[in-house]
Amino acid sequence: MDSIEKLINLFRKFPTVGPRTAHRFVFYLINQPKEKIDELISALSELKNNIKLCQFCFLPFEPLDTAQGKDDLCPICKNPARNKDLLCVVEKENDLISIENTKKYNGLYFILGGTVQALRSEDISKLRIDDLKKRIRNNKFSEIIIAINPTVEGKATSMLIERELKSLQGSWKITHLAQGLPVGGELEYTDEETLESAFEGRK
Repeated sequence: MDSIEKLINLFRKFPTVGPRTAHRFVFYLINQPKEKIDELISALSELKNNIKLCQFCFLPFEPLDTAQGKDDLCPICKNPARNKDLLCVVEKENDLISIENTKKYNGLYFILGGTVQALRSEDISKLRIDDLKKRIRNNKFSEIIIAINPTVEGKATSMLIERELKSLQGSWKITHLAQGLPVGGELEYTDEETLESAFEGRK
């Protein structure tokens, strides 16, 4: 496998990147000067070396003191102004960012790390269900918002989360986003007004 084909195959592993886009990426890079390629390589190396996962919500972030590695919580989780009574469970990082952009939610988050298909055991084992239950046991939440994408897999995942949370027998309220979200859509691509309405109408 030559260098071009190898890089094309690597790009094709990126989300939503098909063969044509992967080819465009590679030929774009080929036509860039060496210093631009070096800059990209350096940025990728810094990304891997400097970014860590928040110990509470699993959001990737760059600690302020990377040399000491003292920060275990992301800026959202350690913000004293956040409402510690609310926990919003999302599928992935981009969903969290989309919700934050509405500026209508001020609670904490938990990134589940994916969805399940028909509640298959191999899918369930990849999710952070045990971590979620631990967060809930150790904190006094009054409401847990399940904000999973309204896809077939998302609905199965929401059912799983609700079943697991009910097994804990806590006093919190479990809510879901309102059905204003398009069926089969994703939070990441939903406009802010629709997402805001879905939050305000959650039940």
